[in-house]
Formats: sequence, structure tokens, C-alpha cells
Amino acid sequence: MEKKRFTISVYSENNVGLLNRISGIFLKRHINIESLNVSKSEIENVSKFTVVIHTEEEVARKIVGQIEKQIEVIKAFYHTDEETIFQESVLFKIDSALLFDERQIQNIIKESNATIVTVSRDYFVLAKTGRRPEIDDMYNKLKPFGIMQFVRSGRIAVSKAEMQITALLKEIQ
Repeated sequence: MEKKRFTISVYSENNVGLLNRISGIFLKRHINIESLNVSKSEIENVSKFTVVIHTEEEVARKIVGQIEKQIEVIKAFYHTDEETIFQESVLFKIDSALLFDERQIQNIIKESNATIVTVSRDYFVLAKTGRRPEIDDMYNKLKPFGIMQFVRSGRIAVSKAEMQITALLKEIQ
């Protein structure tokens, strides 16, 4: 079977311990979580877990089935990259002297459509939102100049197709 990248979306009640149980499902199957994000969803009092994995479709389907067996889980879905719209965000902390002394840094910022979040005497912070290859490209361009700190968010994603979660919740209520 062909391995692909899947984005799993889990809608659930916000209960202590659920994240641990969900991550345990991946652990038992020896599947690495490439990215994990948890936030509130478009539905009041419902959280959304966004988990990115690289596996076969059959395995993704089985994982979603196991996740849905958790009491607090309302519904889980899996999608390929082609079926989703997704982004990541990053922050770069860089020595302030470079902003003024290295013209190439200014070009990288402009070409990457990054924004300067803050500037202090000792450092400046850049923010960039985009897909992984864009972010990796910016990282590789900045690395020779020295990156003081770097942090990358988990993937955030929405499906291209309509999600039936809102209609499902109305039926339950």
C-alpha cells in the first residue's frame, strides 16, 4: 500500500486526559505524529484536534474508527493533503545587527512575505505563515546568518468539502 500524508480532524468535548488517550492510539500502532494542534472549533464548547500522520489510507481509516470510540469524541475525519487547505506558522528570532548590516536579510524577508513582529536592540522576530516547503526554504536561507530561536506551529487545516459536524450536533441536541 502507498503511504500518504493524512490530516485527521477530531471534534470532541474538552476533557482532561483525552489528548493522552488519542496519542496512545498512535503509539500502539507505532505511527509518528508529524504535527498536532488543538484549538476551539467553530462550534461552541467543542474542541478540534488536527493531527498529521504519514501512513496508508487503511491505517488512517482504522485510527479514525478507534478515536471515535472515545466517549468525549463527537466525530473524527481523515483527509489527504489534496482535500484540505492548510498552513503552518513560524517565528524566527535573529540578531538585530543583521537586519541593518546584511542587505540579504531584508531581501529574504521581502521575498518570503514574512513580517517583522518586533525589533529590539539585541534581536528582531520574524513571523511567516505558509506551507511547509515555503517555511523550510526561508529557514534554509536564514540559517547561514544564524537563527537565535525558531518555533513552528502544528498544521492548521480546513477541509475543502463541507464538514457535516454542525448538522450532526444539531441532530444530537
